[in-house]
Order: sequence, then C-alpha cells, then structure tokens
Amino acid sequence: MSEFEEKAKGRLTTRTVAMPGDTNPAGDIFGGWVVSQMDIAAGICAGQRAQSRVVTVALDGMSFIRPVKVGDILGVYTRVESVGRTSMNILVEAWVRRGRIGQREKVTEGMFKFVAIDESGSSTPIPKEEDLPDYVLHGFDDH
Repeated sequence: MSEFEEKAKGRLTTRTVAMPGDTNPAGDIFGGWVVSQMDIAAGICAGQRAQSRVVTVALDGMSFIRPVKVGDILGVYTRVESVGRTSMNILVEAWVRRGRIGQREKVTEGMFKFVAIDESGSSTPIPKEEDLPDYVLHGFDDH
C-alpha cells in the first residue's frame, strides 16, 4: 500500500481550515496549532469514552510527517487504543486535504493520554464498555 493509499485510523472527530493567522515565520502552519487541534479532538474522544470530564496528562510519540499549509483542511481522527482504571490512551492522526480540494495526506500522529476526573478534579473510574451508550461505541472498533 503506498503512502497515498493509507487509510486514517479511527473516527473523524474534528475538521477545520488552516488560516494565515496560524503560520510560523516560514509560512507553514505552526506545529503548536496542529497539536492543539489534535488535543481538542482527542479530548472529545476521551470524554465520550469516559462519560466524564477528562484532562490531558501526556503526549507520546508525536511525529510531524509533513507541513500543513494555509488553506488545507485539517481532519483529525481519533481511536481509543487502551483503557485503564482511570486513564486511557487515544491514538490521534491529523490528515489534510491540500488547498481544500487536493491530495489527501497524513501530516501528524501521536498518542495522547487522558485521565477521567470528577467534579472536584479527582480521578474517577472509566465505565466498562458494556455500560456505554451506543453512540460512543460506534466507530471505536475496526469491525
């Protein structure tokens, strides 16, 4: 499978357009903006899985593969990779559609770790899969 035939892993969670105000001095989109978009999407995914508030506690294995350009549509895909008692790992991939209509390419990937918290900010157990609403499970597996 060539790099252009590769498929995104997970569920499309967010989509946005890269704007001129998000560039670095070289004219490419600032990497921090991309990480922020990925964290937002990962937080949506983790919050749905935890059925509670979540906080980002770590980023592991972040890889910037290609630059994001002004006018690219950035789509962020997420998938729950593992779930512990109060924490989970979310695989996040960012893909672009060049110039809104062009070639689709993976630009960034990383693993985001979240902890579920209660109203007082203390860690709280993550529900078992069988206790989750249907909308949470749809798209979280590869079947």
